[in-house]
Amino acid sequence: MTGAGSGIGSAIADRLAADGLDVLAVDLKPAEDGPGEPFEADLTTREGNLAAVDAALERFGALDVVVAGAGFQRVSPIADFAEDDWDDLLKILLTSPFLLAKYAWPSLCRADRPRFIAIASAHALAASPYKAGYVSAKHGVLGLVRTLALEGAEAGISATAVCPGFVRTPLVEAQIPDQAEAHGVSEEQALEQVILAPHAIKRLIEPEEVAATVSFLAGPDGGAFTGVPVTLDLGWTAS
Repeated sequence: MTGAGSGIGSAIADRLAADGLDVLAVDLKPAEDGPGEPFEADLTTREGNLAAVDAALERFGALDVVVAGAGFQRVSPIADFAEDDWDDLLKILLTSPFLLAKYAWPSLCRADRPRFIAIASAHALAASPYKAGYVSAKHGVLGLVRTLALEGAEAGISATAVCPGFVRTPLVEAQIPDQAEAHGVSEEQALEQVILAPHAIKRLIEPEEVAATVSFLAGPDGGAFTGVPVTLDLGWTAS
């Protein structure tokens, strides 16, 4: 599980550990008292992604489920969008899931119940202004899992992209000031008028709701979901 240090990733690692799975909790700064076994890795590099896969194999002897959940956000108009931010977003949000799949593939092909689960976003299905890097990367992740589903079908590998709307996480909370500045409104208005605007049901999703979805997909009843977005977005993409 990558991105396990906080937010959605921490909730997923906690839930999978409660389900009885051995969890390697990977993050740039993993919590020592968090769920699973902490492992520090720089997922912007090939070496970091390979090290995470190798660590799971070394500690557990096999790798049955990969959950690619590391991520961050940058909010900026396209004309001002920093090119380094674009590069960094694609490294974490798209290249890292690709590398994790590549390096874990031989082990997944040997597993009894192999799963590759990417934490995408409703932004894999819809766009928002000022998020060129994030939206582009998340669209790419959906394309990646569709490809993995076809390549892994013979080995029984299920590959899905979990696509939540806005979740109550530090990542979402951190973008409120940026959205307020970009739209010229107060932070309270940014939450109500910008962030929650796409949701038909006007609330934030809880990290535990996303974790429950991942738990189902990783479990014995989740294998039929493959090559698809699994959407929990409070009606965002209904219109």
